[in-house]
Amino acid sequence: MRAAAALLCPALFVLLASPVAAQKYPEKNIRLVVAFQSGAPYTLALVISEKLRDSLGQSVVPDFRAGAGGNLAAELVAKAPADGYTLLLTSATIVISPSLFPKLGYDAFRDFAPVALVATVPNVIVVHPSVPAKTLNELVQLAKAHPGKLNFGSGGLGTGSQLGTELFKSLAKINLVHVPYKGAAIALTAMLGGEVDLVTSTVPATIPYINSGRIRALAVLSPERAPTLPQVPTTAEAGMPGLVVITWYGLFAPAGVKPDIVERLNAEVVKVMNAPETKTKLAQVGLDAANSTPAAFAKFARADADKWARVIKEANIRGEQ
Repeated sequence: MRAAAALLCPALFVLLASPVAAQKYPEKNIRLVVAFQSGAPYTLALVISEKLRDSLGQSVVPDFRAGAGGNLAAELVAKAPADGYTLLLTSATIVISPSLFPKLGYDAFRDFAPVALVATVPNVIVVHPSVPAKTLNELVQLAKAHPGKLNFGSGGLGTGSQLGTELFKSLAKINLVHVPYKGAAIALTAMLGGEVDLVTSTVPATIPYINSGRIRALAVLSPERAPTLPQVPTTAEAGMPGLVVITWYGLFAPAGVKPDIVERLNAEVVKVMNAPETKTKLAQVGLDAANSTPAAFAKFARADADKWARVIKEANIRGEQ
């Protein structure tokens, strides 16, 4: 019996010590590596770091590392110690880039532990007023009647604004000419000037021009209508339920971080994103606060990666490194 007790005690000590260790986290500042440094995502980073500091009792310090479509930030965090003190706030580019670039310094699923989905933004297909189509179906019929005559602008090769329209092309089986620009805002400006016929863009970026009549919204690319564009039907209502394009942002930790730390982080992030104050602040910059479990976020990210991999392969898109 003494021998058995001697064997059991160390194991029991380990089991009892693990929750204690989890309770102590965090014991120092947390570095939040951010893959962007301007606009609504910048506000998102500041809100998350401030609120997590209050709930975790340690400073959460934003480290803005924009560049290479988010790949610089991702590579940095992929190589960081798996101790929960370096986190990554990034967008869907983390799961899209592997299909665009043959050589990356990280693997989107092997090198990261998903923590939580934190925010989403619906997209919308908009056309210049000179385009006679008033609905998504009319745009499809117009494109089929004049293959290769309509063009669309985007923020560049492999960007969300291109991929969203490529998905539309694929589902509708139409031929549209791609005109890439150096940024989604520039593409939208080009359409305002009549240089291109249509653009897939985020709802917040287009609202002022839609409301002023300078562009026409045909469909919101989300399962539900956008509260800020209640008059615009969804793609499902327009007869194309598969055309869903959601811009999203999520929190990741390096792979190997202890599950109890990931769960602790997730619980705190969910509280932050559910707070009315958070939702109000994000709504002011066009973001919808979101939340999920780590498992649900992992499943969501994998499905998104697979969807865009198919689109990229079919359209034969190669990113610019």
